[in-house]
Amino acid sequence: MSRLTYLEFLLVFVIPPVIVLGAVAIYRADAWWGPRPLSGLGIVLFLAFVYTTPWDNLLIAEGVWWYGDGATASQLWHAPVGEYLFFMLQPVLTAFWLFQFPDLRERSLRIGVPRRVVGAVAGLAVSGLGYVLLGTDATFYLGAILLWAGPILAIQWGFGWSYVWEIRRTALLAVAVPTLYLCLIDRVAIGMGIWTISGTHTTGMVLFGLPVEEAVFFLLTNVFVVQCLYLYMWLLDRAGQASLETWTATVLRRQPDPEVDQ
Repeated sequence: MSRLTYLEFLLVFVIPPVIVLGAVAIYRADAWWGPRPLSGLGIVLFLAFVYTTPWDNLLIAEGVWWYGDGATASQLWHAPVGEYLFFMLQPVLTAFWLFQFPDLRERSLRIGVPRRVVGAVAGLAVSGLGYVLLGTDATFYLGAILLWAGPILAIQWGFGWSYVWEIRRTALLAVAVPTLYLCLIDRVAIGMGIWTISGTHTTGMVLFGLPVEEAVFFLLTNVFVVQCLYLYMWLLDRAGQASLETWTATVLRRQPDPEVDQ
């Protein structure tokens, strides 16, 4: 199989499904489109760039992965331009797929403090596990992924894990399909030699030839996108039905209430 450059890879495997899914969302009457979902996507893209850029570059500098000769043309810091485009296009791909499955529930923003604490602690536990795994070369990449993912999960789960659980079937569909597709094209890119994952910094476990760490990365990043967008749309929907004062009191409420999930 002849090698594509990084940018050619994006043009062949990433941009076409983004265009198709975006067009379908625009023309489907029952799909999400417009200022609210697109503003949510804008927030996701900003956070993805700010939060992923230093992490990605540090792992490249550590030698966790590298790029084939001639696969990249220019770079910013340690990462090629194509890398930045990829981790900005991935949320767009996942979001446009999610827009096909709008799901809003008539559920109060009132979630008891104990439930919020459980969600936040669960997310931080992911980071704790990642920190432990950083200690050995073979689990370094997996540990870096989990350590990096934990704070985002803590924020999202602390805010509304019980709502995500309520829409779990829709959320699972929104996560699973783009994750499988991204794993597939990642395997293609590795096979072409566009990039190579270090054997030293990985466990050696593979799924159909794909290092398990890559699958975990795509799974978690798609979970970020899906949870963020569903929680954002839920927040706007609920906030739009109450005054700012009432909404603020609801979110910050600490006393038990018949409508509060304990």
